[in-house]
Amino acid sequence: MTQEPARAHIPTTIVSEVATHPSVRVVVVDDQPTIRLGLTMILDNEPDITVVGEAKDGQEALDVVRALRPDVVLMDIRMPRLDGVEATRILTADPTLADVRTIVLTTFNDEEYLFGALRAGASGFLLKDVDPATLITAIHRVHAGDSLLDPSVTRSIIERYVELFSRDVRAQPAGSPAGSPSARTPGAALMNTISPRERDVLLAVVTGGSNRDIAAGLFLTEATVKSHIRSLLTKLGLTSRVQLVVAAYESGLVSRSAPS
Repeated sequence: MTQEPARAHIPTTIVSEVATHPSVRVVVVDDQPTIRLGLTMILDNEPDITVVGEAKDGQEALDVVRALRPDVVLMDIRMPRLDGVEATRILTADPTLADVRTIVLTTFNDEEYLFGALRAGASGFLLKDVDPATLITAIHRVHAGDSLLDPSVTRSIIERYVELFSRDVRAQPAGSPAGSPSARTPGAALMNTISPRERDVLLAVVTGGSNRDIAAGLFLTEATVKSHIRSLLTKLGLTSRVQLVVAAYESGLVSRSAPS
């Protein structure tokens, strides 16, 4: 009888895994051991999700993710050494980790950090007290290439982000560095480069639609929707669907006063 491998508590807290069937490979990052344990216990009960690693801060998360190449990272925002915002920014900027998706774990008091995480390219966010069913659905959705964009929850956060972004842009001096807000979010001129069909897809992304929802609504195949989204990201110089939503608001393509 083969003994099931245990998680190895080594400096990078890399976890052993037996690849008995295809599953979503997850890394859990949080500076609180009880939260890491709770999330891991929930996910370990799912036959198609495997927690392959853990990290207690952003710097350790970089080491673990680079070593294990997981599908999804659950990333806390406030952590010592390197916070979740900067860790997310580094991960999403690494072309060798392009297939890794990051879900930010947050609280209602983390809005300022959350703005940074959205700008950094996180695929979405969850509240730390999320129920297990929502957590599991979120992981599968992000792994499938969708984002966590429930308009009823996200709209006010996006709008406040855009308001802060606009204030930052007005304050930016000429020749802003590449990492500044004005250099990371496209304006109306760049938005004019997208095709009419790409615009339709972008507006559908803003409503929080999954690839399947968008395909059904626009009478396209899911593969075509994915192709349009890749083209949008390339043309607008962005890395995630969340950034597409922010760009749609910031550019004026979507009115902030428009109904959800």
